[in-house]
Formats: sequence, structure tokens, C-alpha cells
Amino acid sequence: MKKIISLLTAVLLVLALAGCGSKNNAVATDGSTSMNKVIGALGEAFENQTGITVTYNATGSGAGIQAVLEGRCDIGLSSRNLKDEEMVKGLEGTVLAYDGIAIIVNPNNPVSDLDVETIAKIYIGEIKNWKEVGGNDAEIVLIGREAGSGTRDGFEDITDTKDKCDYRQELTSTGDVITTVASNPGAIGYASLASVKDTVKALKVDGVVASEETIKDGSYVVQRPFVLVTKKDAALSENAQRFFDYITSEAANEIISGAGVVPAN
Repeated sequence: MKKIISLLTAVLLVLALAGCGSKNNAVATDGSTSMNKVIGALGEAFENQTGITVTYNATGSGAGIQAVLEGRCDIGLSSRNLKDEEMVKGLEGTVLAYDGIAIIVNPNNPVSDLDVETIAKIYIGEIKNWKEVGGNDAEIVLIGREAGSGTRDGFEDITDTKDKCDYRQELTSTGDVITTVASNPGAIGYASLASVKDTVKALKVDGVVASEETIKDGSYVVQRPFVLVTKKDAALSENAQRFFDYITSEAANEIISGAGVVPAN
């Protein structure tokens, strides 16, 4: 009986160690919800080539940066550049791609083009009715992201509206913003271009349609970087380094473009 118990214990220990090995061999990413599509596509391609799993925890840029600081993930994902105070803590950012921030409205909204100055006036509450910008006589409902979101930081930096926006709702994911705008005829929001669906309408900004070409040539001005966040003086695990090297190489550019963003390399 003791031999049977010892054998079972040994088997369970081997299985437990195997499980831990599998988990530890996975590459853990954490952060920007806007990077879901591109990281998902890159992770799938990498796993198909190597057999190494890449996990993605969609917590938002600020949370992903914090996860790297605390050692809870291998690579953080941020849809904004690192701040000085974050770099001082030993973090560094590598730009993976550039993404347009689409200004989105309900498909039934007749407005199709706004300039950056007008968008800013809408978000700080100076313009409150769609008829003031050529739309219907209806209240403008301002939808945005939560504090700490890279998309919000990017949008507010470009429109010079930081800490001035009069949001009706502050939502915790790109998908929630799109769903809310799609269901409200008076709503306006902003979202990663790569995530925009036909349930909403992306406005032209200063007469320019958001596309890979206009992001690449800089004519679409509402754009921001997708950044890989790591610790400057700490080596990545072997598998995490392989994933990092792969997604920042030219070999990954076609996949990045296919995800609707512009490769940085």
C-alpha cells in the first residue's frame, strides 16, 4: 500500500512539474486593449512556427506597464509612449506599429468630416448639439475611455484636451466604446482604427480618411504608437526574447499590416 501511495505521489509530482513548465514556457503579454488584434495575430503566427504559447491579458496600457514593473508579465503593451516617470523606473519602450485613432459616430449620423479643432470643442463641451456642425438637432453624447487608457491619452494629447473632456461615459475597452456608439444616434467616440467595425462610421479628420496609407504618410493626424514595454536592465526569458525578436522583424510586417496597423520596422 505504501508503495502504491509513493508511486501516485511521484506521478502527481511529475504532472505538476510538467504543468508548471508549460505555464512558465508561455510568453505573457499584458496591457492595451487596442492591441488585441495585432498581438493576437502575431501570437498565433509565432505559436504555429514554434509551438510556444503567447498569452494576452487585456487590462489597458497603464495596467500593462505596471505589470512589467511588478514582474507579472514578460512584455507590456501600451498604446502610448512611455512617460518620463515610467522610464526613470527602468522601463523602455519599443515601437511595434502605428495606429490611427478613429473618431466614430453612429452610422445614421449625417456628419462625415470634422477638423481637430472642432473635435476638441465637442469634447470640452463648447459644442453640444450636432446641428452646430451640420448634423441633426440632437445632443452630442461624449463617449471616451477610462483614465490610464493609452487610446485616451493619445486622443487627448493630439486634440489638446487633456483633463478637459466632459465625458458622458468612460468605458474600459475599445469594444465597449464601439458598441455604445453603435447603439446611440447622438454619440461620438474614439477607437483604434484596427478595431473599428461597420456598426459605426469613422469620420474623416481635416478631410482625410483614416487608412494605412494616410497613417504612414502622416496626413491622418489622429494617430499614436503601439509600444512594447520591457525592463531596460533585465533580460527577457528565452521564449519571450524569441517572440520579441520575431514581432519586431521584417518577417512580421505582413501580419502587422493585416491587423490594420502600420509596421514601425
